Amino acid sequence: MLQDGLIMYEDSFEKINVIIDELLKNSKSECVFLVDKSGQLITVRGELEQFDSTAFASLSAGNFAATSELAKLIGETEFSVLFHEGVKDSIHISIVAGSIIMVVVFRVARTSLGLVRLEVKKSIEHLAHVLKEMVERSKTDGQIKRLDESFTQAIENEIDSLFKD
Repeated sequence: MLQDGLIMYEDSFEKINVIIDELLKNSKSECVFLVDKSGQLITVRGELEQFDSTAFASLSAGNFAATSELAKLIGETEFSVLFHEGVKDSIHISIVAGSIIMVVVFRVARTSLGLVRLEVKKSIEHLAHVLKEMVERSKTDGQIKRLDESFTQAIENEIDSLFKD
C-alpha cells in the first residue's frame, strides 16, 4: 500500500515502471525514484552507482518536507518542484498527484535541466492517470476485502463454536 487504502497492483506497478523507463530514456537521466511522502521507496529505475536507495528515498522525502515548511513560511502551500545542482550530478524533485515524490538524478554533462523538466512534466501526467486508476480500483477492492474479512471472521467463529467443549 502507498497511502491509506491505496493498493499497489502488479499491472499498475508495471505501467509506472514503463513510464519511468521512458522518462529515463527521453531525458537521458541516470535514475528515477518514486517515493511516498513518508519516505517509503515505491520504485527505482536506472543506474544506481553504489548508494543506498532506501536512505536516498528517505532523505528525499525529508528534503521535500523541509522545503514544504519553508514554502508555508512565505505563504505558499508547497513548492511542487525542487532542484539541486551539483558539479557532476544534479537532482530534480517533483510531486506527482499530490502525494508521490519523483526524484530524477541526472548528469550535467549528459543532459540539460530544461530537457529533464520537459520530460518530467510529461511523465507526471501519465503517472497521475495511473495513480487515479489505482485509487478507484483500491476503493472497490477495499470494499470487497472488508466483506471477505467479515465473512472469514464469521466462518472462524462458527468453526470455534463447533469444537468447543
